[in-house]
Amino acid sequence: MTAAIGLYQRFEGLPLPWHPTTKPIPLIIYGAASAVGAYAIKLAQLSNIHPLICVAGKGIPFVETLIDKSKGDVVLDYRDGDEKLIQGFETAVDKAGGKVEYAFDAVSEAPSFTNICKVLDHETGQITLVLPRSDYSAIPSSIRKSQTMVGAVHASGDEQQFQKETGSKTGNIDFGYVFFRFFSRGLQEGWFRGHPQEVVPGGLSGIEAGLKNLKNGKASAVKYVFRMRDTEDLERPKINQRKDSWSVFLD
Repeated sequence: MTAAIGLYQRFEGLPLPWHPTTKPIPLIIYGAASAVGAYAIKLAQLSNIHPLICVAGKGIPFVETLIDKSKGDVVLDYRDGDEKLIQGFETAVDKAGGKVEYAFDAVSEAPSFTNICKVLDHETGQITLVLPRSDYSAIPSSIRKSQTMVGAVHASGDEQQFQKETGSKTGNIDFGYVFFRFFSRGLQEGWFRGHPQEVVPGGLSGIEAGLKNLKNGKASAVKYVFRMRDTEDLERPKINQRKDSWSVFLD
């Protein structure tokens, strides 16, 4: 849902999946192997948004399974350093027609957005970021920036600019209503898939190991799952059946 909000609510001009574009629309996706980045790729594919200029690291092999190189999609390795990454951006943008107006930064920590802004159009460029309360002052004021958070589909106070300008009664909450059902349909029919998952041993006891893996950069292109039932010495809930209700409690 975070990816959907960023692409279709925060950006102006990108086509929805049920009305895909027939013309090239270059899009930068930084952090393409992350869950948000990967879902942004999957949705962009449904909208026929290409070429995709993706940035990843260890997750590059995974990202390559999502993109369509025949339509100009590429993956750049941020581990090669900022200078080489920017050169890769410039080459990809040149091949895309010399102009890129959309960038989804699923990392949102410098130098991700500063590197993006080296090639993002400074007159019509739009960038959306996912970390709140961060310092984005390095982004040129001429580039339209926004913050994308999944909570927007639950918060009535998060109005889009078009709502303020038109007085529209529909917005992010209605967008979420539609897209949650859209995702469910895609999962049922098989044309939309979830992110790779890895079950961490030990249930709740494995959280520390999972966090250390994240901190040390060992987790890439994967979502960690912690199953409570795998936790040793965890007291099992007792089910208390009453006449009109069920209650679950722990001793």
